[in-house]
Amino acid sequence: MHFRPQFALLLIAGVHALAQAPVDSQPASSNVRGAAFPRIHTDRRVTFQVKAPGARNVQVMPGGGSNGLGKGPFDMAKSPDGNWSATIGPVQPGFHYYWLLVDGVPANDPASETYFGWGRQSSGIDVPDLALDFYEPKNVPHGDVHIHWYSSNVTGKMRRAFVYTPPGYGASARTHFPVLYLQHGAGESERGWTFQGRANFILDNLIAAGKAVPMIVVMDNGYATRGDAPPTAGQRGNEAFGEVVIRDLIPEIDRAYRTRPDRLHRAIAGLSMGGGQALATGLGALDTFSHIGAFSGAAGRNMDLKTASGGVFTNAEALNKRLKLFWIGCGEGDSLFPGAKRMHEELGRAGVRHTWWEGPGLHEWQVWRKHLHAFAPLLFR
Repeated sequence: MHFRPQFALLLIAGVHALAQAPVDSQPASSNVRGAAFPRIHTDRRVTFQVKAPGARNVQVMPGGGSNGLGKGPFDMAKSPDGNWSATIGPVQPGFHYYWLLVDGVPANDPASETYFGWGRQSSGIDVPDLALDFYEPKNVPHGDVHIHWYSSNVTGKMRRAFVYTPPGYGASARTHFPVLYLQHGAGESERGWTFQGRANFILDNLIAAGKAVPMIVVMDNGYATRGDAPPTAGQRGNEAFGEVVIRDLIPEIDRAYRTRPDRLHRAIAGLSMGGGQALATGLGALDTFSHIGAFSGAAGRNMDLKTASGGVFTNAEALNKRLKLFWIGCGEGDSLFPGAKRMHEELGRAGVRHTWWEGPGLHEWQVWRKHLHAFAPLLFR
């Protein structure tokens, strides 16, 4: 859409209104087919546009009010033909949730694909990183992502998991594979690691380069309550997840897929809420898991190693013999970073062998993509 020059709009609070379709930009890969906006500029500014002729005020709101797009809301400017436009940034590379505020009412951008985040279907934009391509689809052998339904005895309901099988899985009925159970964060779902995290492409590329062993990756929904448990105020609705993993999910995956069904070939990891679940479930079942990873999900500032996870850290020698890999990572700009860093330091003083990752980044998917890329090559060696 081109605007006439006489309708060029003002710079307001660091947000540029669009005067004409920018020539230094291209539609985001996360747009619906054929949508020209949002557009990503070569300098990583992003232009949003929506037609809302009857609206009095339209803004772009980053997920949670602040993420790699910056701290919003960002005002949009209206042209005479009813299009509202704004250019923000430069923004950080990676995947970012956002929505529009139309006269104060949250609404998804009709030009964007939607992703389940913040407990709702949300618009999302994936801003490429010119320095990184490990999560992009490449011309290499690709695995498959299956939608797997199963019955849970714990919840009394049907549940759905996304299951990645590596390239070559179907070629040989004799080959069995290790399994990584990989969890999403709060307000997200079992779809997150595939659609937002691109876990399948990360694994495809690592396996093709010989940097990771072929593995099955199981991505389940982290919310689960016992079928006979009444709703309890103040709970998150995930209280029975660890029980689902042990009693329902692992037996189902071992039944339905060619796994190596022993603790040495089984790992659990997750981001944010899922990282906390990986720690709780994995450390509570060391006869089931030998590899554990927490991505931006380590304990808080006041963690006490003497009592945490049932006191498992009090005997470092025994724990080191049981765990083949204990991995912790967090972005330096994440509000959880101080707690994660403290956990790393406390584990070091206690003699608990572990791998620590820190680097630039917030509490968002680009960091977690990097975490999986660093974590997966260390598994099952």
